[in-house]
Amino acid sequence: MNRKGIRTHLKSKIDSWLASIEDETVRKLAARNTIVTGGAIASMLLGEKINDYDLYFRDQATAYAVARYYIKRFKPASRKGIACAISVISETDRVKIVIQSAGIASETGDKPYEYFEARPENEAEAFVGEVLQDAGTIEETYEETEQASLDTGEKEKDYRPIFMSTNAITLSGRVQVILRFFGEPDEIHKNYDFVHCTNYWDAHDGELTLRPAALEALLTKELIYVGSKYPVCSLFRLRKFIRRGWKINAGQILKAVMQINGLDLTNIEVLQDQLTGVDCAYFMEVIDKLKQADPVKVNAAYLVEIIDRMF
Repeated sequence: MNRKGIRTHLKSKIDSWLASIEDETVRKLAARNTIVTGGAIASMLLGEKINDYDLYFRDQATAYAVARYYIKRFKPASRKGIACAISVISETDRVKIVIQSAGIASETGDKPYEYFEARPENEAEAFVGEVLQDAGTIEETYEETEQASLDTGEKEKDYRPIFMSTNAITLSGRVQVILRFFGEPDEIHKNYDFVHCTNYWDAHDGELTLRPAALEALLTKELIYVGSKYPVCSLFRLRKFIRRGWKINAGQILKAVMQINGLDLTNIEVLQDQLTGVDCAYFMEVIDKLKQADPVKVNAAYLVEIIDRMF
């Protein structure tokens, strides 16, 4: 898909989302400071499925305002009979959603969110869609997505919050509001794992920036690891890309392994942060078990035992 088509599509999508925000102050902040980057642009360039749209913000104030807006409109169901209390805090270098007990929250409470890799491969996409009560992975190309928008009208999407984790809010309409990172695109991309996801569109001026390194990676379908705050999630993501025909050399994997080596994964808070990442909640049942355990017992061997039992 060419540059003009991508710009037009993203402007239409973000305008639709902005129109759904009822608070004028929040809407104006978002209109000035939203940046779209990640897999959606890569998918459009390749003519592949658009799974979701990752929205980041230029400053902390906008991220905090948007988070507060959606928390007020979120209606979480109880998980295993436990009411879910949610709040948002603005720390020195981040905006964080605090969800008591569960760490994640869904619009539906009858089926707790679980790590979808525990399901058979052919069930994963359906399972995500079932739990989130939304589209899951959308089986459509860029052209089909745009045509559907013309047929049904993007304004019909209510963009309601349907799932929350510490670092992100998932909205209906396949929008992911990322809170963990904010800043100018170069600053945001310091936290990205693979270079092909670093193209971006700026809502402020409608400009699309296509980075040469990202385009080269897309042309060759080669994964180039540039570092991440969540290297554990990056290793999980490899499976998805490899199934789609991407390739990666051993050196790139070693980069992620070296980053992981600097983490204390026997620290439950560190492990939970790594497994949550920015857009998925991995192994939440494992985390629950570890929190119930004697801290003295929590080491690598104990973690392996818990994982083996659950999987």
